[in-house]
Amino acid sequence: MHPPDDRFPIFGRRFIDAEAIRQMATAAGLPVSAAGALMPDAHVGYGLPIGGVLATRDAVIPYAVGVDIACRVMVSVFDAPAGTLERRADRLRAILERQTLFGVGRSWPAGQGPDHPVLHEDWSFAAPVRALQPLARSQIGTSGSGNHFVEWGLIEFLGPCEDASGRRIAPGSYLAVVSHSGSRGPGARTCDHYSKVARDLHPDLPRDQHHLAWLPLSGPHGHLGHEYWAAMELMGRFASANHHIIHGKIRDDLGQPLAFEIENHHNFAWKDTHRGEELIVHRKGATPAGPGVLGYIPGSMTAPGYLVRGLGAPEGLHSASHGAGRRLSRTKCREQTTRQSLSAAAREAGVDLLSAGLDEAPWAYKDIDEIMAAQRDLVEPVARFTPRIVRMAPEGEKAED
Repeated sequence: MHPPDDRFPIFGRRFIDAEAIRQMATAAGLPVSAAGALMPDAHVGYGLPIGGVLATRDAVIPYAVGVDIACRVMVSVFDAPAGTLERRADRLRAILERQTLFGVGRSWPAGQGPDHPVLHEDWSFAAPVRALQPLARSQIGTSGSGNHFVEWGLIEFLGPCEDASGRRIAPGSYLAVVSHSGSRGPGARTCDHYSKVARDLHPDLPRDQHHLAWLPLSGPHGHLGHEYWAAMELMGRFASANHHIIHGKIRDDLGQPLAFEIENHHNFAWKDTHRGEELIVHRKGATPAGPGVLGYIPGSMTAPGYLVRGLGAPEGLHSASHGAGRRLSRTKCREQTTRQSLSAAAREAGVDLLSAGLDEAPWAYKDIDEIMAAQRDLVEPVARFTPRIVRMAPEGEKAED
């Protein structure tokens, strides 16, 4: 870890551009801010940088959670030998093509989408949320665009591990599927609405803090903060349902028993206690890494991802990176990438790339192993995942991330 800023520590400073650090400093200067930290995958975002962690007192900031509320990852590990991937590659490829749906605005035909208990929860506690229930019904169990993916690969456990359901897995190599996506249209519209509400409450904020407007959790306007909080948590359950539906369909199609499972948000706010004080900890593109907490940090379509165990580092606000982090903007990556060069890079890495945008080329991302080394005080690796069959939204889709 490099020496901290006077308001927040920066992990992997040499991997982070100056504008992202400036954004974090601006956020740390808010009157409601109590602490912050910048993860090594950080890059510029709206308001809070992606990879930024911000703790506030009695306030929640919609844009510090992010547009894709509760964007998350999920890993399912199967009780199948690693050789299954090579022997049944055609079938695994077909399963991804049958059981996943990608793209901006993509939804199921009327009446054909899967059902889930989250759709039968109370969406009527606020008019803006109630209006989103039909959209949620049409998009449940689907994936977005941009860096969202579903991929098969091999996961190598370095030692024994136990998931939240008590399933224990022995060291070794296993077949696994990993997904990354969030709350789709309902989450984006929730963020848009409550961000506008927050800005209306704070019309005098300086221009560089415009996207950091907050909703109070007490006082005359406290009901607005609690309304957003309830909406955020509902979007979290909706995002989780999307992953469970996708993984359930894949699992049923594969016909292999589940050996291990993990999921975690990385665009969310939590009530956490730090230095004896309850704070609202926003992790915008950051993985929860409390003591012993398991999380997954992906690399890129050709780079490994890591299942990690949190070390509970207080200086990192119990957080870690949510990926390798972009080093090229989407525009610059498209300028430097052709379909031929992307396909060649995937083949060279041994990856069967079913679909992806040019802006998701591997060179758009930082080196995941360097990022992991920069946060060795925050997490320890438990397993290493190597992608082999990857599906993302096709070229031409607008990024939702």
